[in-house]
Amino acid sequence: MSEPAIRLSGLTKVYAGGKRALNGIDLEIPRGSIFGLLGPNGAGKSTTINILAGLVNKTGGSARIWGFDIDEHPRNAKASIGIVPQELVFDAFFTPFETLELQAGLFGVPRGKRRTMELLKAVRLDDKAHVYSRTLSGGMKRRLLVAKALVHAPPVLVLDEPTAGVDIELRQLLWDYVRQLHAGGTTIVLTTHYLEEAESLCDRIAIINHGTVVANDETHKLLGTTGDKVLELVVDRDLAVAPPELGSCKSVELKGPRQLAITFDKRRTNAGAVLAMVSAAGLGVVDVSTREADLEDVFLELTSGPKAKNAAA
Repeated sequence: MSEPAIRLSGLTKVYAGGKRALNGIDLEIPRGSIFGLLGPNGAGKSTTINILAGLVNKTGGSARIWGFDIDEHPRNAKASIGIVPQELVFDAFFTPFETLELQAGLFGVPRGKRRTMELLKAVRLDDKAHVYSRTLSGGMKRRLLVAKALVHAPPVLVLDEPTAGVDIELRQLLWDYVRQLHAGGTTIVLTTHYLEEAESLCDRIAIINHGTVVANDETHKLLGTTGDKVLELVVDRDLAVAPPELGSCKSVELKGPRQLAITFDKRRTNAGAVLAMVSAAGLGVVDVSTREADLEDVFLELTSGPKAKNAAA
């Protein structure tokens, strides 16, 4: 089908008091993708997700999930999406088994078709199936929320900051399971402040700022929108402060007594010219390395740099 997994058209939300959270968002999330929805705090990500979940009423525009309009076919739309919230929300006095059984019942899943133990095993909680949920560790509770979002086998899964505050081992476990779900055909929508995760996982990324989509492209193309390159140098003597700006370089940062990070636009100059400027400043270079701009550089440019200010204006 050509219908995207999620389609937002002119989506707006104005809260009581006049606070405008969304400014006519137009966004399509392809079926079968791992889609990153990024933005600074207060950008409108959570409002968008809560509208899709049916927890917040939109002010204007439309939203469709798996082809179902959330106003015209709310039950079908909700059955097509599973959401893992930021908050650890469940009854602390229910066991994981009871939590999943209750959630499956709310979605009308017949007892014979429920996958409670299968899901608990998938998130490595089968040995905790019958203990009180309040006794689980923070990481276990996070995994329980993932299983809870999947009880009705939704074709779209939204992960809202799923690895916030969890350890590296759990993070890796979660992403391995997400990759398995994706390989099975589930569309994944991810919000995260760990930009390296989005860069490595997502096929496509949209960035929201001040309730407006400021970027939406395939990940590799988005990374190519900035011409920044960083030259990291070790010089031959200690420096108390970074040298003044070098010619056309965008910034010069002192990382250590003898370590400099020089950011420049590779479309206007090259590493050789930057090294010549460093030499002209009276510094000898002992070691040098370069790195291309990453998603963090693109994110900062679009949400706090000149482009963001122009968009806000």
